[in-house]
Amino acid sequence: MDTLVTLVIAAAIAIFFLRRYLRKLRKDEDLARQIAEKGRRYSEAPKGLHPHIDITHCIGCATCTTVCPEGDVLTMLGGKAMIANGHRCIGHGVCAEACPVGAITMVMANPSVGADMPHLTREYETTIPNLFVVGELGGLGLIKNALDQGRDCIDIISRRMKEARPPKLPGVYDVLIVGAGPAGITASLRAIERKLTYITIERDEVGGTVAKFPRQKVVTTTPLDFPLYGKLDKTELSKEHLLAFWDMVLNRADFNVCTDSKVEDIQKRPDSIFAVITATQRYHARNVVLALGRSGTPRKLGVKGEQLSKVMYRLIEADHYKNKRILIVGGGDSAVEAAVGLAQQSGNQVTLSYRRDAFSRIKKRNADHIEEYSRAGKINVILNSIPVEFQKDRVIVSAGGKLQTLPNDFVWIFAGGTPPTDFLKKIGVGFGMLDVTLQGQHRPTSGRHAALE
Repeated sequence: MDTLVTLVIAAAIAIFFLRRYLRKLRKDEDLARQIAEKGRRYSEAPKGLHPHIDITHCIGCATCTTVCPEGDVLTMLGGKAMIANGHRCIGHGVCAEACPVGAITMVMANPSVGADMPHLTREYETTIPNLFVVGELGGLGLIKNALDQGRDCIDIISRRMKEARPPKLPGVYDVLIVGAGPAGITASLRAIERKLTYITIERDEVGGTVAKFPRQKVVTTTPLDFPLYGKLDKTELSKEHLLAFWDMVLNRADFNVCTDSKVEDIQKRPDSIFAVITATQRYHARNVVLALGRSGTPRKLGVKGEQLSKVMYRLIEADHYKNKRILIVGGGDSAVEAAVGLAQQSGNQVTLSYRRDAFSRIKKRNADHIEEYSRAGKINVILNSIPVEFQKDRVIVSAGGKLQTLPNDFVWIFAGGTPPTDFLKKIGVGFGMLDVTLQGQHRPTSGRHAALE
C-alpha cells in the first residue's frame, strides 16, 4: 500500500510539471506564430548575408533565438528554428556560432531578392574583369564584414598579380580604390601591406558613412581586425573612437587618399587598363575596387518647401538642438535613433511621422525605445502620415486623410538613399544572380558557420 501511495504521489507531481511544461510550450508556440505572421505581413526577405537553418539537424534548443543582437530575427515553431523577421538580419552570424549542432550556415540572398545587387563572383569580381565590389554595395551590412571583404579582395588581387607578373607601367597603379569607408580603408591598408601601388578616392571625407553618423553612436560591438595593426579588442566602439583609431593607423601608414573627389566614369582601355575619371583628374589602374556603400545620396520626398534650410537629411550633433520644435520623417532605425536622441535634449518637442501603421523594419532596441518614449510623451508618434508642406515656422502633415498643422523649427528626413545603381550600369556592371559566397576561412565548412569574423 505504501508503495502504491508513493507511486500515485510521484505520478501526480510528474503530471503537474508536465502540464505546466505543455502549457508553456503552447504559449511559446502561439507567440511564435504571432511573430511569424507579423513577419509575413511586414518583413521583407533577407537581402544579404543571413542564416540558413537545416531543420533536419535542428534540435530545437532555441539558443539561436536568444543570442541575436537584432531581436526576433529567428523564432521557434514546431520545435524548429525559423526566420521570422528577415529584414532585421544584418549578418552578425552569432546564431550560427551558438548553434551546438551546426544546423545553421550563413548564406547570401537568393537571386530574386538580390536582383538590385551587382552580379559578383566568389572573388568579389563584377561582370567586368578586374573590377571588384566590396562591403555594403555587394549585399553585406556590418563594419566587420566590410573590413573582411576589403582585406580579402586585396589578397585576391595581390595573388593574381604575382601569378601574372604584369610589366610595370608609368602612371598606372596596381589598384585604385573608390571609397574611404570601412571597406575602402581596410583595402588601402592591405594594399600597403602587400606592397601594391594604389590610390584611394573619396567623394566626401575619410570614414565614409561612419563619419556622418550621429555623435557617440555605437558602430560595432565586435572586435575588429585591421591590416598593419592587428586586432582591436574592444567590445563596443563609438563613431568617434573608430574615426580616431583610423586616423592614427592611416597617419602611420602614409595613407594615399584623394578626398572631395567624385568618380564620374570608369572606362576600360583596349589594353585592359582602367581609366578612372573625376572632375579634375584621370587615373589609371590595373584593378579597381568599388567600396562605395549603398546609401548614395539622401532620397528627397518632393514635398513643397523641402528646399528650406531647416530641412535636413543627416543628424550629426543632437545636443546642438535644444528648446526646438522638431519633425522627424521616416520609420527606419536612423529616424528612430534621431528622434530619441533629439528627445533627450532639454526642451525639445519631437514629432515622428511615419507613412505606415507600425514600425516593422527597426532593431529591437529601437522598437523598445520608441515605444517607451511615445508612452512617456517624450515623442509624438503619428503613424499613417506623410508631410504635405514645409513652411518657415510650421509643417503640414496628412494623417488618416486629415491635415494637421504643427509648429516647427527643424525637419529631418530619413527616407533612405539612392544607391549608385545608375553609375554601376553606366560603366557596364551586370546585376542580379548573386554569386557572392564567403571567402577563404570565412566560407562555411563541415556544415558549420564560417561567417565573416
